[in-house]
Amino acid sequence: MANYIGAIDQGTTSSRFIVFDRSGRVVAVSQKEHEQIYPRPGWVEHNAEEIWQRTREVIANAMTQGGIQPADLAAIGITNQRETTVVWNRKTGKPVGNALVWQDTRVAEYVSELAKAGGQDRFRTQTGLPLTTYFSGLKIRWILEHVKGARKLAEAGDVLFGNIDSFLVWNLTGGPEGGVHITDVTNASRTQLMNLTTLSWDDQILATLGIPRAMLPEIRSSSESYGLAREAAVRDVPIAGILGDQQAALVGQTCFEPGEAKNTYGTGCFLLMNTGTRKVDSKSGLLTTMAYKFGNGPAHYALEGSIAITGALVQWVRDNLGLIQSSSDIEKLARTVDDNGGVYFVPAFSGLYAPYWKDSARGVITGLTRYANKGHIARAVLEATAFQTRDVLEAMEKDSGIQLDVLRTDGGMVSDDLLMQFQADILNRPVVRPVTKDATTALGAAYAAGMAVGYFQDLNDLRANWAVDQTWKPNMAQGKREELYSLWKRAVTRSFDWAA
Repeated sequence: MANYIGAIDQGTTSSRFIVFDRSGRVVAVSQKEHEQIYPRPGWVEHNAEEIWQRTREVIANAMTQGGIQPADLAAIGITNQRETTVVWNRKTGKPVGNALVWQDTRVAEYVSELAKAGGQDRFRTQTGLPLTTYFSGLKIRWILEHVKGARKLAEAGDVLFGNIDSFLVWNLTGGPEGGVHITDVTNASRTQLMNLTTLSWDDQILATLGIPRAMLPEIRSSSESYGLAREAAVRDVPIAGILGDQQAALVGQTCFEPGEAKNTYGTGCFLLMNTGTRKVDSKSGLLTTMAYKFGNGPAHYALEGSIAITGALVQWVRDNLGLIQSSSDIEKLARTVDDNGGVYFVPAFSGLYAPYWKDSARGVITGLTRYANKGHIARAVLEATAFQTRDVLEAMEKDSGIQLDVLRTDGGMVSDDLLMQFQADILNRPVVRPVTKDATTALGAAYAAGMAVGYFQDLNDLRANWAVDQTWKPNMAQGKREELYSLWKRAVTRSFDWAA
């Protein structure tokens, strides 16, 4: 009997392969970064072939490192950066160009054009999503209109579309030699092409955007056997789970009951609340999205608040300003001062996401005086993440009618104790970090795959694995909390309509 379960965690900046045991403990892990490509301001691309190659390498490395044979794995789950759009040739496996990353804003003109004819919410009833540069659908349209011959090939079904999950599954299961072209409901819900009620592609939206159905993957559940891996290091292991990265973190945090929520602190920040089998339409600028669908079970929905730039702001301070040597240095620098010195940093590098949805916003630093130094800037960088999380949390509570008692956190930034304490302070509620804090997304994918093949019996098996590492309780006077947040809101307004 197989002792382990594997997960591919393909993120915005790197790819990982993690092997877990039945208790959710990491047995082996390998990780490699890939290039971030910025051809023009606002354009963000990845080389999908590089991502596939890095994925192959980390699978092989982790299997070797752990002394693990394919027969030792019960199944493999996949979690991926969502909305990042790949179009590739069915016969050769070659992408027609670089992948357009979720942060990419080149389709802003399409957003304006479509909004004129029906408003920013013209597709929200069907898809739960506003018109914005974020989602895959308009990125597909851009590729079809700007890559020579792509539309004709798409109409013939000779070029295929997928978010990164589809591209990886297709390659893992054979590529041009019979690769399976599928996606799961969570990734499909991020294209702005899937109807949230029917869980199928919406023909009316496809016609409006000019996207041929022939190029789209088949929509499947998040937990079922899709096919067997053909890659040598994991040959014949079932690929049995797919979840977009934020939904995977929700599952990894075992948020299976309506009202349970988690916030993942990565390149961006993503707060998801499980709303159960009830689809909650947002009136406060949030996204209505799929949470998961396990096998033949009912679809579960979520409210999501997406923040574009959080961990990426720390990377920017490191790479563009050179204030720190590594991302982990930001906390040490921020601790050289007692507060933000009146400095606020609104990181609207690619517009603002929830709850504002301002594509024309741009980043601003406000409150600068001669007193301000690099420590204050570092502190403002961390506080920006916490302030943006409060923006989203308040909108989520308003939409759902549920007040969160505690916020579960995960992702790379949660190792920053200063940030976690400030988060608790500005929210005025406890913040909890689980034992599995930086592999929660991969763990969710592993859970989905394990459920499909009987490695895990039921949700109680998964809940038994979840454990608290640390809890931060609020320790700030109410007057101070509201003063800081009020100044943040003023700073946010300064970023509006900068690129208009």
